[in-house]
Amino acid sequence: MLTLLCSAGPLCAASPESSDASKVDPAWILSKIARPGAITTQFVELRGSALLKTPLRVEGRYARDADATLVREVTAPYHEKITLKGETATVERDGKKPRTFSLSRAPELGNLQQGFGALLSGDASQLEQHYSLSAAGTRQAWQLKLDPRDAAAAKASVRDIQLYGKGAELRCIETTSDKGELQRTLLAGAAQAAAKVNDGDALTALCRGHNG
Repeated sequence: MLTLLCSAGPLCAASPESSDASKVDPAWILSKIARPGAITTQFVELRGSALLKTPLRVEGRYARDADATLVREVTAPYHEKITLKGETATVERDGKKPRTFSLSRAPELGNLQQGFGALLSGDASQLEQHYSLSAAGTRQAWQLKLDPRDAAAAKASVRDIQLYGKGAELRCIETTSDKGELQRTLLAGAAQAAAKVNDGDALTALCRGHNG
């Protein structure tokens, strides 16, 4: 799909810019959230489904090493660690042997690796190969929308992706599936603020920058 935690060397800008109220464009947002080198951030993920009365809440952390290895570790309500390195993925779950396989067998993990890699490097050209980018808001409360260019891919998996942030902090990613199901991933300060929050409306406000 990116260090985000202010306490760990953040995806957080040190100070707002003088032109806070000015409009933003995709290139400005990507340049601000780019983070070369090793990073880590906690996340709170909410997965909606027509089969669930309330969204499934998953907590954990993302980490990327200096060699671009990406790790997604879930710590609650279960434990799972996925390591993406090169063209392979390794999945570790409690009580089971680790499994390593090609990313070609798991396109969603390949998309995660490419998307986070492009966001962290600020590579607009790489993102634009797969998505149409549009921005809205101001430098202190912005949104970046990614619409898949491949209509077939959009019908098969993701309809659109919406990023929310403040300054140089990417706070939340909302992904809408082809079935209209919403997955919301709170990051950085938003994830910290969501630690003891369970109300759906409050979590939506945290994601979209209306709170926290």
